[in-house]
Amino acid sequence: MNFTEGAGAAGGAGWDDAVDAPMLGPVVCAALGMEARAVRRGLTRTPVVVVGYRARRADRLPAACAALVVAGFGGALDERLRPGDVLVAEEIRGVGAGGKAVPCAAPRLLAEELIRDGLSAQVGPLVTTDRVVRGAERALLAAQGARLADMESALVAERAGPLPVAAVRVVVDGPRHPLWHPGIVRRGLAGRRVLARIGPALERWSALLVRGEEGTSEGSAAGRA
Repeated sequence: MNFTEGAGAAGGAGWDDAVDAPMLGPVVCAALGMEARAVRRGLTRTPVVVVGYRARRADRLPAACAALVVAGFGGALDERLRPGDVLVAEEIRGVGAGGKAVPCAAPRLLAEELIRDGLSAQVGPLVTTDRVVRGAERALLAAQGARLADMESALVAERAGPLPVAAVRVVVDGPRHPLWHPGIVRRGLAGRRVLARIGPALERWSALLVRGEEGTSEGSAAGRA
């Protein structure tokens, strides 16, 4: 989870979501319990693991699965992303000297599946930061091409190693929609409703991924602003 101007630091306590056995399909990771509960509403067969704020409970992740998918809320860096939009990461970037870009698995295919379900989905680079992003730093990251910031995806991708990774973030704040504003309550509730709708698309995407059909629509321009 990351709001570009702040974030809650709790929410996963009491959730025993560890997946110990190897999984044939993907595993969805959420920072907070509220995000996990929302995502679960749309899933029928995919487990959700609460990894905590800044992925501090990443040890809950399974040793083997088909893919790791980070899902939750995020803060827009790009003014073209509005609250309620969904950003599917085409790559996950880390910030700092050791940061590197990790390509995501079939992002345009996933965006197309979300669009099929009536969601406003776009594709672009996501950056994981280690602190709240404000003002000048937000503008700098945007100038470098990142479209959204969170605090977990790069940490999960690092742990994933050779496993395919994906990140799906619902925008709740951004340059024109500050976090610390009365409207955040409304935007948060709306974002939770969007998050609860991403499950069917995730499961269709994962079925294609497992079958090796992820290249079927990667040449399209779906979701690009």
